[in-house]
Amino acid sequence: MATSLPTTLGSLRASEFTPARLARSVKDELRENLIAKLRASAKTKTPLFPGIVGYEDTVVPQIVNAVLSKHNFILLGLRGQAKSRILRALTTLLDPHCPYVAGSEVRDNPYAPISKFSRDLITKMGDQTPIAWMTPDDRFVEKLATPDVTVADLVGDIDPIKAARSNQDLGSELTMHYGLLPRANRGIFAINEIPDLAGKIQVALFNIMQEGDVQIKGYPVRLPLDVAIVFSANPEDYTARGKIVTPLKDRIGSEIRTHYPEDVEEGITITAQEAWSTRPASKIEIPHYIRQIVEQIAFTAREDKKVDKRSGVSQRLPISTMELVISNAERRALLHDETIAVPRVGDIYTALPGISGKIELEYEGEMRGADTVIREIIRQSVATVFDKYFANTNTQQIEQWFNLGGTVQLNDEQPASGSLEELKQIQGLIEKLSPLEINSKSKPEIAVSAAEFLLEGMYAHKRLSRTEERAFSAAEKKSRTDQASQYAERMREREIDREEAARSRTRRGFN
Repeated sequence: MATSLPTTLGSLRASEFTPARLARSVKDELRENLIAKLRASAKTKTPLFPGIVGYEDTVVPQIVNAVLSKHNFILLGLRGQAKSRILRALTTLLDPHCPYVAGSEVRDNPYAPISKFSRDLITKMGDQTPIAWMTPDDRFVEKLATPDVTVADLVGDIDPIKAARSNQDLGSELTMHYGLLPRANRGIFAINEIPDLAGKIQVALFNIMQEGDVQIKGYPVRLPLDVAIVFSANPEDYTARGKIVTPLKDRIGSEIRTHYPEDVEEGITITAQEAWSTRPASKIEIPHYIRQIVEQIAFTAREDKKVDKRSGVSQRLPISTMELVISNAERRALLHDETIAVPRVGDIYTALPGISGKIELEYEGEMRGADTVIREIIRQSVATVFDKYFANTNTQQIEQWFNLGGTVQLNDEQPASGSLEELKQIQGLIEKLSPLEINSKSKPEIAVSAAEFLLEGMYAHKRLSRTEERAFSAAEKKSRTDQASQYAERMREREIDREEAARSRTRRGFN
């Protein structure tokens, strides 16, 4: 903190921190600083909330409108949609420094104290009253709502131990133990997952939301707090674990909906920003198609019928997956003393522990098993990204090589140079990698990763077979028995459709 900031009430009066300036409410302060930031960003094109990606045209304008309107607001969205990060970013709209009476638990305005402690101190010391300073981070108080939160936690309570030690009556303000809300005075108070807060506790917020004051216990002590209150919630929690009581919802000025990234490239930007991909002991080079596949897994899972859409698929899934993918590539490079670590599609399958905990399955998915569902999602994701690069690539020459009995195994047991020598035996394989800008001069680690992506894409489209040991071979030819059973299944489905149509006609006839 700058040493030039006033340290006593007398020097504060002579500074730029005038009574008129400190008389602004928190919401006025947020509004004025936002206006200045909007004008500056129009010239510099800098984002209002750095690090928040994908909300520039949707969520951010609604937040701006809420702040300009001086509203308390709530962010509604599924898990992993940056709700908490957005709330914490509101501190960028606060003044760099804010003075308060040193020692005050409610961070009193030196010119208009609300607590008895500060009033008595100023009466006693006058211009020599010590002044302390808050940073924007000091002015942000956050609470995760849980069913065991009490009114005393949020508002406060009588502290009999403090009363005994100070020889004060229990009814004295000096015996109060202030809760989180009074301690957030002149700042921002955020409550995460508000539906988990018991209904009777939510009622305790009514006064502060509407009248701006709180009352502690049954004593006639009213604290006119200056605080901006913001909330976050998962819409599914309204019915799954709790709900926001109607009078509280009525007092919330704006309800803002968040969302997942709208396209893969947007998701890649977020994952690249959040994932730990720069490792001190290794040089990591991540091909873009690996980033696309990892991100596509989240998009595919969000559309999969076997995954619970109400729970959502968090953006933490691709972040955790990418970190595990990089770690497996790093482990392989360290084992073989390679200069760079290049992730492969096979590394994504080793990241199942980072995926299985991030999705909730429907009944059908539970019956099939989490590992089976996740492997199928990865396979679909590989096929989707494969088509972006190799949709017009003729792979018949490669298929023919495998059909003639060729096999190749790609695993972590051999170095990239050894794997590349095996892959070069496949006629036409290296030449087909031109969409990935791979040629004979490419590094073995990069070339092997690209070749494995091509083979995995062919396996995803069932042009090749692959074992769990990652040995690629010719696609299995469907036996006549399999074809006959599939034909019989189609006939049964057609017969069921005909019976359903007949019943439908009968019902219409009775009408």
